[in-house]
Amino acid sequence: MLNHLLGLELLATAVLVLDRARVLLYINPAAENMLGLSSSQAAGMTLDSIFVHAAPLHAALNYAVTHNASFTEHELSLETSSKRVQVSGTVSPLDSHDMGYIVEFHAMDQQLKIARDERMLLQQQANRELIRNLAHEIKNPLGGIRGAAQLLEHELPKETREYTQVIIHESDRLQSLMDRLLTPHRLPQISAVNIVEVLERVRSLVLAETPHGLLIRRDYDTSIPEITGDREQLIQATLNIVRNAVQALQGKGEITLRTRIARQVTLTMKRYPLAVEIQIIDNGPGIPDSVRERIFYPLVSAREGGSGLGLTLAQTFVHQHHGTIEVDSRPGRTCFSLLLPLTHPDNKTHTHDKKS
Repeated sequence: MLNHLLGLELLATAVLVLDRARVLLYINPAAENMLGLSSSQAAGMTLDSIFVHAAPLHAALNYAVTHNASFTEHELSLETSSKRVQVSGTVSPLDSHDMGYIVEFHAMDQQLKIARDERMLLQQQANRELIRNLAHEIKNPLGGIRGAAQLLEHELPKETREYTQVIIHESDRLQSLMDRLLTPHRLPQISAVNIVEVLERVRSLVLAETPHGLLIRRDYDTSIPEITGDREQLIQATLNIVRNAVQALQGKGEITLRTRIARQVTLTMKRYPLAVEIQIIDNGPGIPDSVRERIFYPLVSAREGGSGLGLTLAQTFVHQHHGTIEVDSRPGRTCFSLLLPLTHPDNKTHTHDKKS
């Protein structure tokens, strides 16, 4: 059987091979990446154990068997324990003693996704330039306002100084906001980064500042090699996302930090054989529909009183690492997925037991 499957390893199309009992015999790297499964995890699984709702696939297989012909379902929503994807799927019966079916999945609207990514990159560049110019324009008069308030404080009676203190404190708050807006424009400090150490740092920070009642689970593939990047930027990016999750959970709930290897991925219009996927999953109420499409825009927040900068900065830092960040949200499960290129796959790896 292996001789028949060697050519499937290099395909960008996700391919599954099933036996006649619809038990998985083989999954190629593209399918591993699409479905969030490894070949070792998936071997011997049935369709019903792989997918939350496998009925549409069974119906397609039944049609293919009945008519002895390939059958294509153009709109399939597939959900595994870790991912939900929209695909078109083709099932074909095989004339083989040990292989019963081949199933091919194509991500829907791939060209539309590429066009959307291009527009998003242009929009982000425009946003960053606008924010940078705005922050610089505000900083100078802000310093003058604060200085004038300090001078007034020495001239006014003590009972009125509370008003100048309001001006000074609000000026300091705005100054801090301007500094955060300008932070992404510093040059990255590049070094070898262990992504598990980054997530462990974030985990310890969040647990230290959050009351009891929050559970942060770890599901790491600790054999992932180090990546090349700015450790502090990656900590800040993931910390902003986790803090958003904590706020959505109101400090009580469950967050999962997960790392996996993704294969054959396209990031910022460039193809990489390997990438690191970081998933930050919470069981909160989900992102409201009113802001879901704009969640990464600056000054857009789903939380009353939020600055709307945390996710914007996270996205900026991830893109500076030539990666992507996406979100899938519904009530009870919100998942932020970060993909970062693994540009040095030959780095020495260290395999440990999975943490839980």
